[in-house]
Parts: sequence; C-alpha cells; structure tokens
Amino acid sequence: MRLTRSGGQTAAGPAAWFTGTVWLDGIRNPGDDSAIGAAHVRFAPGARTAWHRHPKGQTLYVTDGIGYVGTRDGEVLEIRPGDVVVIEPGEEHWHGATPDRFMSHVAMQQADDDGQVVTWLEHVADGDYTQP
Repeated sequence: MRLTRSGGQTAAGPAAWFTGTVWLDGIRNPGDDSAIGAAHVRFAPGARTAWHRHPKGQTLYVTDGIGYVGTRDGEVLEIRPGDVVVIEPGEEHWHGATPDRFMSHVAMQQADDDGQVVTWLEHVADGDYTQP
C-alpha cells in the first residue's frame, strides 16, 4: 500500500482544452505501476471540454451538480451526481456543466502503450452544446 498525501495545487483548465472556467485537481498520472490517470474536474456554469477522444476510453463519475456529455452523432445526455459515464475507446465526445449549474466529476482514463491518454480536438460549437 502507498499513501500519497494531498499537496498538489488546483490548476486552471487550459483554454485550448476548455470553454469557460474549469479547475483541475490531479489525482494520479499514469506511471510504471499503473496506466490509469485520474483528475477531479470542476466546471463553472456553461463551461465544457473541447471535443476529444481517449485511446483506451474514459470513465466519468459525477460528484456534484448537473452537466451534459455529448457525442459526434449529436446525442447529448444530462448527467447528475452518482452517474457513471463510460466512453468507448476513440469515441469523440465532450462534457461539461449545464448553462446554469456547476458540475464536477472524476475523470479516469488509461494510457496506451505510448503513454497517451487523450487527443484534444476543436472546441465545441455553441450549437452542439445543447440541452438534451
């Protein structure tokens, strides 16, 4: 067993990856002992990720608020605390808060053989960020 004491700093989400105000708290990075990476991500109302995909997929566990997750086929689902979203490997998607509520989730993803966990794409157009 190994304990890692809290001590990291909350970081602002990079503008290349997000629209709006987003805060990131790293939980773990992939390494020699595990390919799993995880972060606690907090979205202000209306904030969202850019389109992206994960080579080994992604799992989201919603911890607070109300949000959306959308896919390229136009499907947008509302997500709430306790919901678990499993995104398939290579599936292009986005996630974020509703326009009038904060939302936070724990995002978990596995690195591929090259250590890659995500490929970031273009920002989500306002027309794609819609209510379900």
